[in-house]
Amino acid sequence: MNKVNQWFRRGFCCVCAEAKTQTLAPIEADTCTSLIKQCGTSLHSLKAFHASMLKSDLHRNLHFLTNLISQYASLGSVSYAYSVFSSTPSADLFLWNVMIRGLADNSHYHHAILLYKQMLKLGIQPDNFTFPFIIKACSCLPHFEFGVRVHLDAVKFGYQPHVFISNSLITMYGKCDKYDLSRQVFDEMPEKNVVSWSAIIGACLQNDRCEEGFSLFWQMLSEGSRPSRGAILNAMACVRSYEEADDVYRVVLENGLDFDQSVQSAAAGMFARCGKMEVARKLFNGIMSKDLVTWATTIEVYAKADLPFEALGCLKQMMLQGIFPDAITLLSVIRACSILASFQLAHIVHGIITTWFFHNQLLAVETALIDLYVKCGSLTYARKVFDGMQERNIITWSAMISGYGMHGWGREALNLFDQMKASVKPDHIIFVSILSACSHSGLVAEGWECFNSMSRDFGVTPRPEHYACMVDILGRAGKLDEACDFIERMPVRPNAAVWGALLGACRIHLNVDLAEMVARKLFDLEPYNAGRYVILYNIYTLAGKRKEADSIRTLMKNRGVKKFAGYTVIEIKNKLHAFVAGDRSHPQINLIYSELERLMDRIRQEGYTPDINFVLHDVDEETKESMLYLHSEKLAIVFGLINLGPESVIRIRKNLRVCGDCHTATKFISKVTGREIIVRDAHRFHHFKDGACSCGDYW
Repeated sequence: MNKVNQWFRRGFCCVCAEAKTQTLAPIEADTCTSLIKQCGTSLHSLKAFHASMLKSDLHRNLHFLTNLISQYASLGSVSYAYSVFSSTPSADLFLWNVMIRGLADNSHYHHAILLYKQMLKLGIQPDNFTFPFIIKACSCLPHFEFGVRVHLDAVKFGYQPHVFISNSLITMYGKCDKYDLSRQVFDEMPEKNVVSWSAIIGACLQNDRCEEGFSLFWQMLSEGSRPSRGAILNAMACVRSYEEADDVYRVVLENGLDFDQSVQSAAAGMFARCGKMEVARKLFNGIMSKDLVTWATTIEVYAKADLPFEALGCLKQMMLQGIFPDAITLLSVIRACSILASFQLAHIVHGIITTWFFHNQLLAVETALIDLYVKCGSLTYARKVFDGMQERNIITWSAMISGYGMHGWGREALNLFDQMKASVKPDHIIFVSILSACSHSGLVAEGWECFNSMSRDFGVTPRPEHYACMVDILGRAGKLDEACDFIERMPVRPNAAVWGALLGACRIHLNVDLAEMVARKLFDLEPYNAGRYVILYNIYTLAGKRKEADSIRTLMKNRGVKKFAGYTVIEIKNKLHAFVAGDRSHPQINLIYSELERLMDRIRQEGYTPDINFVLHDVDEETKESMLYLHSEKLAIVFGLINLGPESVIRIRKNLRVCGDCHTATKFISKVTGREIIVRDAHRFHHFKDGACSCGDYW
């Protein structure tokens, strides 16, 4: 209780002072309750009225004070509500319920739980109105252990059969990832209402049981329950096919819910998720008066459907109509910008956040902005946002540490990790980030220390992804025997990520025999992952095993495994330009090829030699060399050299791992042109400057 008192110790003395210094009209007892309710929109008016109550000595009336506490809480002034509550020592259950509800409704969940514990210590027995609020607090934290204790209390005091309490328990267990317990409560309910069905469908959704949730929705209808708005919304979120979407929308129409704006927005999102964007657009366009929630849903749908330009177009339309984004909308916008990895768009979004949130920026938005700048290749701006944050959580630390790792700044990642440990206990996600950072930077001893400290110092049990990171660390460093021994000693069965890390190490160190063994395991685990076949093909080619390399191409063809087409994107003046190998479609293509030919002559004079092993075609060496020149990375870089000023950094993004020849060529290009070139590939970032790469050829 002391923690609660310390947290809320404010306000009440101010009201008392106001009562002493002002001349206030007396209040009649029979009008007190109605006058409290009339202050429903103004905290200032309620404080003034509270002062009048003190002057009229009505503050001793428990009924009036309970109404006053409820009104303070409804206006969001929980500190004043608690000040009044704590000044009234009473065992009245209704009073305690009002205060617990006020805390829960205003998201002060920890304090609601503390108050509930205090109530039990004082011997005040909860009733059927107490439990839904305290279960809500456990649900929103989420706090599974205490939720179980509250459940036992409900059973102990004989209130579990109440439908509202059971509904709250279903939701709480669902949010705590305990679906089996949600289903047990649901199945044992003597009676169910539509909220019960909505809650269990929602629990299915939260625990990745969409098929079961969709089935329960139809079971609800078959038992004669008319679907509520909440049940419809949960069912829509469970839909995974166009046929299911059609069926659910038919229920919407039959029950007259098609004019409900939230249902319309959710229906559009449902169809978009199923790939029916035209149907989704028609539904969005049919919403006559779009509010912030509607726009936010639209933007989120486009972002999740990997349609970033459409998402950003919606943001522009929304703001032109005078509706400005909230935190949820901005998170979707940032997601769209992350797809594009657009540095210019990141700046624009950052400006919007700064303009509309000022110093009240939200933690989740700032954390997402850090991740966006990292993906755009700017650690400088990511760190500026990080350093300027008023508070950070473990996700924030992870985003910055992971960013340093992706860019090959392993030492900086370790320094930040050490700073974090002084205030935040690392979890399994943080350890993936720091181990990856050690891997990308060749920090073997540091990687071992981080891995060993997981269980030793922090009680974090290593997962397959942590073992994969350690195999990657050892393998990249050439410690292949040690990596194999490590895999043999693993207490869990190695998955594809573990074997994939070892295969990548075999490519770096050209260990053909081990690569063959590892590849066989991967072909069994992931028979249609083209990347595994391509790595083994490259290993055979580099080792001069032409026959074996050809057999891999044949195997891919026989299994129907197709290599993803590579492309490279560059942004110039807020416009994205995409190139593929041998591209002839760009308006400036003749100028690009002409400049490329001159550039290749320059870097050859500096010592560049084409590595024709990176051409997967049976053609003569001269043709292979020509094909290397036309790789998408080189075309995009030349396009940037032509169209960007001499001081500009060239930023390109490739959907696959950058090829070895392009990596070598880009180092020479940065040297002869004096330009900084940042390449983001499928695995990491490469910063090329003065003929060197930040990865140290260690990727």
